[in-house]
Amino acid sequence: MNIRKLKKHVTGKLRAELSPKLSYHGLHHTLDVQRVCDQYIRRLKIAQRDAWLLRTASLIHDIGIIWTYSGHEEASLQYAESLLPAMGYSKEDLRAIRGMILATQIPQQPATLLEEILCDADLDYLGRADVLPISQSLYREFLAYGVVHDEESWDRLQVNFLNLHHYHTDFALKHRAPRKEAYLRSILKKWNWA
Repeated sequence: MNIRKLKKHVTGKLRAELSPKLSYHGLHHTLDVQRVCDQYIRRLKIAQRDAWLLRTASLIHDIGIIWTYSGHEEASLQYAESLLPAMGYSKEDLRAIRGMILATQIPQQPATLLEEILCDADLDYLGRADVLPISQSLYREFLAYGVVHDEESWDRLQVNFLNLHHYHTDFALKHRAPRKEAYLRSILKKWNWA
């Protein structure tokens, strides 16, 4: 399977069918996750077949959000299982992709290195310099979908999430976790919750 062909298909579908209310879970998020996965592939010298599976899962992990907001990972799996066999993916490939996509559900529970990589790539932004603008895009999306109702409820949700979340790969533990902790401290300080 040519990953470029799959990427063209997925990006076209996302561009055409994603709700404009998805300020976080847009095409930009999918492309960011794939970019971070590519960095892990190079950094860890991931074998070609595993790299192909990881790139596939990164492209398709959130496509189900086109049809449903809550539980979109399951919808992503259904779409993958209907699309990928015709593109040359085996049952074994689909099992690996299924594991990676399901591992991104909150709370994340990866069981393999590829699952750990996709989980860390999915939330890589929490430990990067661009955490604030990306978090604000998720806040706007959560407001639009009624997940939160104001800035305080958003920040309470973030504090709970950040306290429960942890990175899995050595790279993310060293290079992303410290900035994520600083982000958490900034929210606590803002509301004097520390």
